[in-house]
Amino acid sequence: MAHPAHEDTIQLVKEIFRSYLKEGNQRQTPERFMVLEEIYRADGHFDADDIFFRMQEAGTRVSRATVYNTLDLLVECGLVQRQQFGKSQYYYERAYAYQQHDHIICSECGHVLEFCDPRIGEIQELIGRIHGMNITSHSLHFYGTCEDKKACATRKEQAGKNSLVSKG
Repeated sequence: MAHPAHEDTIQLVKEIFRSYLKEGNQRQTPERFMVLEEIYRADGHFDADDIFFRMQEAGTRVSRATVYNTLDLLVECGLVQRQQFGKSQYYYERAYAYQQHDHIICSECGHVLEFCDPRIGEIQELIGRIHGMNITSHSLHFYGTCEDKKACATRKEQAGKNSLVSKG
C-alpha cells in the first residue's frame, strides 16, 4: 500500500505542475494546487469523488468540477495515473516518485492490492527487445476473489454504505 508523499516530494510536484500550467497557458489557481496536495497526501487509489468529499470534510471550498478538471490536467502532465479496475469508474493514484507496481483486484468487493515483482520488468524488457519496441510503461491487472470471504463481505458491505452516503 502506498504511503503519503514526503513534504519535499509535494513541493517538487507543485513546481512541476506550476511549470506545466504555465507552458499550457492554464490558470494557476489555489484550488488546483489544493487538489494536487490532497492527492499526494493520500494513500493508495481513489476516485474523483473521494478527493472531493475529503476536501469538503476538511473544510476546503472546491467544486466537484474543479476536482475532475484538475485530475485531467494531472494525468496529462504525468503526475497522476488513471486506472480502470473492471468498472466504468476511473480510479487514480499519484505517479511521481512512486515505485512501479501492478494490481490484483477482487471482482466481488473491489479490493485493490498493489504488488511489485521485478520479473515483470524483466518480461517487459524482453518483450520490447523481441518486438523492436522501446516500452516505457505498462499496466497489469489481475482479477480474482479474496480468499478471506469474511473480509471480502465486510469490504463489499462498507462500499455499499459509502456509496449511499456520497449520494445522500
